[in-house]
Amino acid sequence: MYRIGKKEVEAVERVLCSGKVFRYGVGGECTRFERRYGKYVGVEHVLMTSSGTTALTAAMVGLGIGPGDEVLVPACTYIASAIAIVAAGAIPVIIDVDESITIDPAAIDAAVGPRTKAVMPVHMWGLPCDMDRIMAVANKHGLLVIEDACQCVGGGYKGRKVGSIGHAAGFSFNFFKNMTCGEGGAAVTNDGSAVARMGCMTDCCKFYWTDRETDESLFSSNGSRASEIEGAILNCQLDRIDGMIHRMRKMKKRVLKETADSGIVPIKANSLDDECGTHVMFVLPTQEQATAFRDLSGCGIAGQTGRHVYTEWDPIFAHSGAPHPALNPFKIKENSECRMDYRKDMCAKSLDILNRTAMFGLHPDRKRNDVTKLIRTINKAAKAVL
Repeated sequence: MYRIGKKEVEAVERVLCSGKVFRYGVGGECTRFERRYGKYVGVEHVLMTSSGTTALTAAMVGLGIGPGDEVLVPACTYIASAIAIVAAGAIPVIIDVDESITIDPAAIDAAVGPRTKAVMPVHMWGLPCDMDRIMAVANKHGLLVIEDACQCVGGGYKGRKVGSIGHAAGFSFNFFKNMTCGEGGAAVTNDGSAVARMGCMTDCCKFYWTDRETDESLFSSNGSRASEIEGAILNCQLDRIDGMIHRMRKMKKRVLKETADSGIVPIKANSLDDECGTHVMFVLPTQEQATAFRDLSGCGIAGQTGRHVYTEWDPIFAHSGAPHPALNPFKIKENSECRMDYRKDMCAKSLDILNRTAMFGLHPDRKRNDVTKLIRTINKAAKAVL
């Protein structure tokens, strides 16, 4: 969480005092946020959900992804990306990232198989994927593209907001994201034919609260409905996001400029002017040098962030996808021809890159003097290890 304060408190107070906490109603906070966020991202349809994970699942189900389908997912992303695929009934196929720490378009091209229906580019740590190349590969193979923009709220790629480029996307608004309501998410798309099924995933009785539907494709689901309290907070957070992102981008560019002569190499940027700027990352020549750099600078190592690395996705490796075998996508007949032979060394290229990548988190309220100290620390550590 970056900033939250009196405006959010007052917005929540208005909702509580009104007695209208349920999300459906004329002029409701959730409906208002969905309309505003759609305009902000550049998409026609936004459905608030309980989390980024449920948003991604809703997006995939809306597009018809399910049993019998493989979805390509990068080796570096939070485990929820893979879990969302399994929750839709499909099977995640894990592939390499490149030096941008995002999914490698060449790896997508090489990994497509007869069961591959979609790819999930993850805009990890506020870093946009190479969407031009990804969309070209997807078009070549007829793949659906579901953007995981959970960690890139407010970010973009070459002038477009992430989440508006693929066929659908999911966003997260939990405590650790660029803007937050504690938990929460949003599934977005420009595909009008996907919205009804997405709605079934976000609300078990959506067609009762709005106009009843006669579409035979509709179904019951557990749902992941948001509340008016979350909508009220997010409407305030949306007013804050651009200013915070602008400060972090500016901060990151300063760090990159003033460490350019140190010899340390930044990761590849797919769209530096449009990314969130939440992290500055450098790739060291060897893992040993990365470790030494960490010890001197206090940075993190991308390959040591737990569930963000595929080797730590225990439920996926264990093929534990549901509470009952009959519901487990890894066990059902429809997925028997899908690739699910996961090995800890299957993405060795990614592990090498991640274990050589140093990362520093930024914050919009970091003072100029603190950034100066960070730059000095990076330059000093780089001089010692390179």
